[in-house]
Amino acid sequence: MSLSACDWGDDDDTAPPPATASRIQVDVARTTHGVPHVRANDFRSLGYGLAYAYAQDNVCMFADSLLTVRGERSAFFGGEARPQRRSGDDYGAASGFMDLKNEDSDFFFKGYLDLEQLRAGYAAGGAEPRELLDGFVEGYNRYLKDYANKLPAACAGAKWVRPMTFDDMMLVIAEKALHASGQVFAKDFVAAGRAPGAATLAKTSARKLDPSTLVAQLDALNRQGFGSNALAVGRELSANGRGLLLGNPHYPWTTTDRFYQAHLTVPGRYDAMGVIIGGVPAVVIGFNRDVAWSHTVTTAYHFTTFRLALDAGDASGTTYLYDGERIKMTSKSVEVEVLQADGTLARRSKTFWFSRQGAVIVRPEAGMTWTANAAYALADPNRNNTRLLAQWLGIGTATSTAALKASLDRVVGLPWVNTLAADRDGNALFADASVVPHMNADKFVNGCLLLQAALLFDGSRSSCGWGQDAGAPSGIYSPANAPWMARLDYVGNSNDSYWLTNPRQLLVGPAPLGFSPLYGRVGVEQSLRTRIGFRQVEDLLAQRGPNGKLTLADMQALAFSNRVYAAELVLPQLLPACETSGDAVLRQACSVLANWDRRADIDSRGAVLFREFWSTASALPNKWAVPFDPRDPVNTPNGVAPSAIPAMLTALRNAALALQALGVPFDGRLGDYQVEPRNGVRIPLHGGNGNQEGTYGSLTMRSGLTSSGYVGAHWGQSYIQTVTFDEQGPVAQGMLTYGQSTDPASPWYADQTRVYSRKEWPLLPFTQERIKADPNYTSITLRE
Repeated sequence: MSLSACDWGDDDDTAPPPATASRIQVDVARTTHGVPHVRANDFRSLGYGLAYAYAQDNVCMFADSLLTVRGERSAFFGGEARPQRRSGDDYGAASGFMDLKNEDSDFFFKGYLDLEQLRAGYAAGGAEPRELLDGFVEGYNRYLKDYANKLPAACAGAKWVRPMTFDDMMLVIAEKALHASGQVFAKDFVAAGRAPGAATLAKTSARKLDPSTLVAQLDALNRQGFGSNALAVGRELSANGRGLLLGNPHYPWTTTDRFYQAHLTVPGRYDAMGVIIGGVPAVVIGFNRDVAWSHTVTTAYHFTTFRLALDAGDASGTTYLYDGERIKMTSKSVEVEVLQADGTLARRSKTFWFSRQGAVIVRPEAGMTWTANAAYALADPNRNNTRLLAQWLGIGTATSTAALKASLDRVVGLPWVNTLAADRDGNALFADASVVPHMNADKFVNGCLLLQAALLFDGSRSSCGWGQDAGAPSGIYSPANAPWMARLDYVGNSNDSYWLTNPRQLLVGPAPLGFSPLYGRVGVEQSLRTRIGFRQVEDLLAQRGPNGKLTLADMQALAFSNRVYAAELVLPQLLPACETSGDAVLRQACSVLANWDRRADIDSRGAVLFREFWSTASALPNKWAVPFDPRDPVNTPNGVAPSAIPAMLTALRNAALALQALGVPFDGRLGDYQVEPRNGVRIPLHGGNGNQEGTYGSLTMRSGLTSSGYVGAHWGQSYIQTVTFDEQGPVAQGMLTYGQSTDPASPWYADQTRVYSRKEWPLLPFTQERIKADPNYTSITLRE
């Protein structure tokens, strides 16, 4: 086992020096902002080097996350506690996708995930993903040995920082797959578990189905920032005739859902740069020599539920009827250790039940109860999805958008995201190749669907079950039959459905019924963020004239334009109404908004006042003068209806009074009130709440407005990249807004937050020549 400094040749295709007696050999270079460039002759060594670098920057957060997926939080932190949300400079362990006390979280992960199925899935797949995982395990464990007495303060001496296994890595990736399915129902799954000795069904009265709680939960998930922007430009609009890509995922600033910049190379096989997510050892958003890609969260649904008709003759309620046949549910019993006040460990047990459709769940407040006659099952195609790593390797090795699309069609591994891509030949691609249950539109109208809002289908008939596409894994659509579009001008997505991918060609699907409703709605009003995304592209092209083209600098300007589209739509009618008001507070507020630049830049004065006003006014009914027109989804609805003016003025006055009560001036500078604290320094942040205010970039802060402002980013702009191509390879600039490290003592803890604040666009060096020329270049070799 050794670690040494190393140097590489200048030839891009030159591999690291051959190992003489080393099973593992990998070179790890670092460039500006701590970006690791990991280079090895094999995938095991590649995973090893990546894990070592990742642990150097995030060991405490990652070790904490391992407790979650192992189902061991209660043993170290107690069963009633919850994972800590980020405060101050803590890394934050709380998930943005479920909120459970530790004991329930442990039961969910131990009961819901199936290690035997995961092992079988990886064994049946390709060798490269397994080698990456093996290497990552070894590299992480090597780091723990090397730094045993030198861990960061957040986990120094902690008993829960322990070596990991291959099973742990499978669980880490499996958890990512469940964000839009299993984790949505985690509480309901745990609630359906039975205590030891419960051989018969508890007497529970049937309730009327009420899906409002589920709808509210999904809406809340969307509102908190679960989203992204991506724009891919083709050669018809590109100034250099090659593809252009802007990727801007809006994602958590805490937990292992944070991105991490990396450049991963196995010469002659794989060479991709961008970001990994948590401990997933492959570039998930990024670029290679020929293709750049990004992801946006799709509007598609990645689950259905089924109502099971139970056999009344089975007092346990665990036999169901399927096409008239009596079928016994399968069960899984799990045990959780729970730390007690005296330091001892208590053991708690539950048994969970599964039908052929999926896990039994209960949600009494929605009427989904387990009675003598019926039970409810969650059908989750991502529960045993072991194809994520293979899919991102396939994307990362693609040589064109066509090859990338072929990989999506072949692997079908993306759990809940769209893909947008551009290549060096000037092709642009959009595809929703995510894992979606195979439920054709006819099953929504033929009596199979029992409740639309809960995606609840009749589970007693095979004719109401999932269908099958040729070449696709069981029960899901092939991306060949899903929404996708290839163009030479541009495609974009900001988390509305596939319908508005390009305003010049609305995507509706095959006649007569279109794509499955599970892919999202068409012909409906779009979010303000979607609309400003397309509006500012079309505005820029109109300014350039009929032969106007776009450049990389244009993509960067679009990303950080910070236009507040709600203000553009509302203020032209609202401000004149202030002139006749006799209210001094209202006139003063309107004066500030009249002088505001209608942007969410650091120096914008009036943005705070408008945000507080619009947080109320946006919910007013019948506020638009021009209604939504499906023939013009970018520009409608618009204008303020005269009848809505009084209510809007009231909302503005109330917002102004709220600012006064907090001591926040109406014309307060946004950068003084929207901040990210790092090591006691308040770093000003630009950007708005995109889904609400209609800014293209989006930030969701940890707090509402206080006298100290909006303090701490929770979700939002994370890894932002702009990419095009020249003869030598990719030309890329970008940043990771929250930095590489969660350790406050690291030089890479706050550096890129300041980069984002200043709207700088660092070069992302890809070739060996540019990597070695970086002024902050360092390199080590790891051997074992």
